[in-house]
Amino acid sequence: MNSLDKILPFAAIGKSLASTSRKTRIVASSALVLTALAFGAAGVVPIAPEIGSISATQINQTLGLPDLAAQISAIEQTQQQFIREENIRPGDTLAALLQRLGVQDEAASEFIRTHASARRIMHLKPGKRVQVQTSGDGTLRWLTASLNESSSMTLDTVTIQRDGDNFTAVQAAASLEKRVEMHSGVIRSSLFAATDAAQIPDSVAKQIIDMFSTDIDFASDLKRGDRFNVVYETFWQNGEFVRAGRILAGEFVNGGEAFRSVWFDEPGGRQGGGYYSFDGKSLKKAFLKSPLEFSRISSGFSMRMHPISGQWKRHKGVDFAATSGTPIRSVGDGVVEFVGDQGGYGNVVVIKHWSNYSTAYAHMSRFGSGLRKGMKVSQGDVIGYVGSTGWSTGPHLHYEFRVNNQPRDPLAMNIPNAQPLSAAERQRFHGIASEMLHRFALLGSSKDIKLASR
Repeated sequence: MNSLDKILPFAAIGKSLASTSRKTRIVASSALVLTALAFGAAGVVPIAPEIGSISATQINQTLGLPDLAAQISAIEQTQQQFIREENIRPGDTLAALLQRLGVQDEAASEFIRTHASARRIMHLKPGKRVQVQTSGDGTLRWLTASLNESSSMTLDTVTIQRDGDNFTAVQAAASLEKRVEMHSGVIRSSLFAATDAAQIPDSVAKQIIDMFSTDIDFASDLKRGDRFNVVYETFWQNGEFVRAGRILAGEFVNGGEAFRSVWFDEPGGRQGGGYYSFDGKSLKKAFLKSPLEFSRISSGFSMRMHPISGQWKRHKGVDFAATSGTPIRSVGDGVVEFVGDQGGYGNVVVIKHWSNYSTAYAHMSRFGSGLRKGMKVSQGDVIGYVGSTGWSTGPHLHYEFRVNNQPRDPLAMNIPNAQPLSAAERQRFHGIASEMLHRFALLGSSKDIKLASR
């Protein structure tokens, strides 16, 4: 027998294995055969024994193939989850919203219509976003939505969860993400047209007016080609815009003259923060022009006939005629030096301000809630209400402005700016101002513009 004849039994076995279907017939004998197969796979042909010396044994074995149809069916029956998102549209109904979201779940719809917190979804404003997760057949797994915002710095969300056949709805406050945005604009017709073109919210446009209204009359001073840069806060939730916040810095070029302001939070909350020029000068006046929002002057700082004594004497303050109960505001930051009755002044409050300034408010009907000696007050705080106590012939406020305890005419005085920053505060301020100037440069602010003196 030649070498080829010795190889044939193994080739036959390989052929048999290759052609086997579900019924496989294997012919094997000794370990020599298995070894030969192993080496044969590597391309090595051993010396085979004589064919007549091999004893053959027949083995029948059934091999199971995977049931593909069953596996496909199992995959199709798996509860797949889908997440969808939609914005509320004008005139939306709950049914229309759920249909767009792919929710086909009458039990969930009924829960939303009847549960106190869940049904707030039915009253969302257009543009508000709703997210859901559903199974493949439209069964609701969960739903979440941001409710209409309030004036606080948080936004309520409502989340509906399904657990079997039961639903729960939880309303909670979600923290907002604060961002800083920068925009610029050019005046073509009006400020609001320019801010609309620059996609700046109206609330920010109104702040621009407040920031620069002491220097620019926005009704008559604007010129075509005037430009502005503004850096302001915005608040977001899950990528959804909620509201605009405070302007952090602004620059307005009017007629070739530039006005700049930057917000600075003072440590310790002495004044709570305010706007400053970029050289650190406060743009907030130390004192309001009037302690009353709406009133008329009934008697000025001058010689007059006293309405009760009939004597000709100097009137040491200014009288503001107003109805009884009109709120009286502190004209500046300070500390309450006196609160109580003081004879002819009636109910009076005296406030000590920074440096050598103080103010007095007389003839009050009552004092502000909780007002007491030594209490700190801020500019604009209500300290009392107009009345006619003491030597008074009718409801009005007698207001005195004093320097070193000497009465001065508040209407004739050059009102100073607020108390300047300390050395430590100025160092921190200049760091903030430098950052804002860099932002202006990114917006294209010119280096050669003429800065206005303020």
